[in-house]
Amino acid sequence: MAELQQQSHDQQQPGQASQSQQFVRAANAVTACGSLLILSGLILAATVITLTIATLLFVIFSPVLVPAVITVALIFMGFLASGGFGVAAVTVLSWIYGYVTGKHPPGADQLDHASLKLASKAQEVKDRAEQFGQQHISGTQAS
Repeated sequence: MAELQQQSHDQQQPGQASQSQQFVRAANAVTACGSLLILSGLILAATVITLTIATLLFVIFSPVLVPAVITVALIFMGFLASGGFGVAAVTVLSWIYGYVTGKHPPGADQLDHASLKLASKAQEVKDRAEQFGQQHISGTQAS
């Protein structure tokens, strides 16, 4: 009899499982899913309780927390702005140092061009003022 059971068991295909194995797998799956469902329910309940308590605490302490958060945010933004302006100042000073020492930093060509253009416009304004002054002087002497 044991030989018959062994032969019938040996004749089963490797991919085919017996009914008892399928039942055990299904029971394990149901147990795992049930445990996870219970765990998710407990986490949801804990979240709701925690949010209720946290909301209550925020409402009670809001006269203190809101000004504190605003103060901390302003202090943080002040330090951030101060650091940004400091970095900008160091960058500008290093650019000016490079320009003065003749190292030709980026943008020096544009600065030189603008300087020449400004000097030529200043000379043009000076020449016009001299012409206007001479015309004005000669116009008053003729009258």
